[in-house]
Amino acid sequence: MNQFLWLIPGAPLLSALIIALLGGLLQRRHLAILATCAAAIAFLVVLLTWLTGAATSQPLQQTLYTWIAVGNWRPTIGFILDRLALVMVSVVSGVGLLIHIYSITFMSEDSDQRRYYFFLNLFLAGMLILVLADNLLLLYLGWELVGLCSFALIGFWYREPMRASAGRKAFITTRIGDMSLAIGIFLLYNQFNDLSLSYLLENATAQWETSSQLATLTALLILGGAIGKSAQLPLQVWLPDAMAGPSPVSALIHAATMVTAGVYLIARTYPLFELAPHVQWSVAAIGTLTIVYGASAALAQNDFKRVLAYSTISQVGYMFLALGCGAYALALFHLVTHAFFKSLLFLVAGTVIHTNGNEHNIHNLGKLGNHPPLVHWTFLIGAASLAGFPLITAGFYSKEAILTASWSAPAGPLLWTFAAFGVLLTSVYIFRVYFLVFQGSRSSASKPSISSSMTWPLLILALLSLIGGLVEFPVGWPASHQWSAWLEDEFRLAVHPPLGIAYSLQFITSLLSLIGIGLALVLVRREQAGHSLTKIIFLRTGWGFDALYQTMLIHPYFSLARFLKATDALLVEGILHKMTQACLSLASACRSSVEHGVLDKSINGLLAGFRFGYARLSATQNGLLSRYALMISTGAVFLLSYWLW
Repeated sequence: MNQFLWLIPGAPLLSALIIALLGGLLQRRHLAILATCAAAIAFLVVLLTWLTGAATSQPLQQTLYTWIAVGNWRPTIGFILDRLALVMVSVVSGVGLLIHIYSITFMSEDSDQRRYYFFLNLFLAGMLILVLADNLLLLYLGWELVGLCSFALIGFWYREPMRASAGRKAFITTRIGDMSLAIGIFLLYNQFNDLSLSYLLENATAQWETSSQLATLTALLILGGAIGKSAQLPLQVWLPDAMAGPSPVSALIHAATMVTAGVYLIARTYPLFELAPHVQWSVAAIGTLTIVYGASAALAQNDFKRVLAYSTISQVGYMFLALGCGAYALALFHLVTHAFFKSLLFLVAGTVIHTNGNEHNIHNLGKLGNHPPLVHWTFLIGAASLAGFPLITAGFYSKEAILTASWSAPAGPLLWTFAAFGVLLTSVYIFRVYFLVFQGSRSSASKPSISSSMTWPLLILALLSLIGGLVEFPVGWPASHQWSAWLEDEFRLAVHPPLGIAYSLQFITSLLSLIGIGLALVLVRREQAGHSLTKIIFLRTGWGFDALYQTMLIHPYFSLARFLKATDALLVEGILHKMTQACLSLASACRSSVEHGVLDKSINGLLAGFRFGYARLSATQNGLLSRYALMISTGAVFLLSYWLW
């Protein structure tokens, strides 16, 4: 199987290149089929790896070629597939395939499918490169490729200013975390002169002392990158606005792939975090605060997809809580179940919005009541799994495992209290949406039908949202714990409290989930009577983070930019004025001695050249990202060609 690893990211990457180069010769439906087949090939290779057990006995490795050779440093284009990577590529390729299938009908009427499928395939390839990379340089390439494609897909309908702004906001906000990760990579290379993951982790563990300055600084920088991509406090502001993209994009990027990249990064580099216990506890604290933040903000939203966006922020917080408590396998467990039920919820939301004239407001959708039965029941399954409905949903098992494990961490009871409160809020906000959208007044209009390409992904994800948690039962239950046992070679087992305490915690959180459903019904009735949480501006605006950043960062930045622009314009104008005066004086002095005016014409031509050059150079600084990218790429190609020559 080693020689076929390249096919996992290679198939969608090749498809993206074909669509970019030859897509103009293909019909819309052929573009969709090509992109879907590429995703299917990636998934089939992963499935074949599972069936043969190739990656379960020992990691698979494949080195394609040496990327750069600089002295003794020779980073490679190489992939490694161990059990951690196998979990991730299974989720990314499997859910990615279902979303490609769903997109065939959902995007069938869009006029720009070539661009859509190009970036969708390229995004899938970037995420798979990120996961399979055997060194930090290649991982960072995939990391940035994911960020670029997310910018393009979030702002896919860029002709609407709000959607274009959402894409820019996501791109700029995540760049902060990306810069932090890049500095962390530079620091690691400076210390060990290599970027191979296995080499770095082995030598860092051997050479660095626990809580040393280098270990702490490196862990903090990597954490900064993870926070940006996974939309955790304080870099979470981009995700709610990112719902401006098509619903399949929301399901892929914000449920199963991009937002979990930070979780994967911390899980992959966990020895560095164990060398910095204070940073690791900070991971848990950030995750816990983000749980409450996302869940409370979701309570006050009227936009269907915006509720799910804040929900994603909150649920990734549970994964960060598990990582900070050392329960790495359980963080991945919730990552998998979350990919199932949140992708399902996003696709259902997209179907409901699509079949109701692009209506996003949950109150209006409830009044229309024009929802097919399949959509109704699959949303109920996804909502129950998200809320952690006891015993019968995958979300119950993964979330319960994290809550129990958090009790034994430093300040565990405090972390557990906030996380359990998040369980209650989660149940309230998602069933508020369910009652408003699916249990409101019904119209007499006939229910619209949905195609099979949209039906099958919903059915498969609904089934996985029910049975996906049966591989890991709660602590103390006389049943399977296959998940933790299977990942035992990758991660140590999580520490759990005594059985008596564990049973009590499980009972309380299960009860909170059920109480939340009742509170949601009460909340909906009060909302219909005019007492809505959406009137609480603090919650509706996501605790006011956008306004805070506008005041502290954005407005000062633009004020400084306007000042510098005005100063620059005055400076350039002054220089040109002085040059013009000097040239005119020179021309005037020479005019008397030059009979035919040759010198005069030369000077006038020189002045015209200055003005022309100034106008052309000014035109390049126009804020068009595509033009900047073209200039950077052209320069990079020139320098690389010169270096190779």
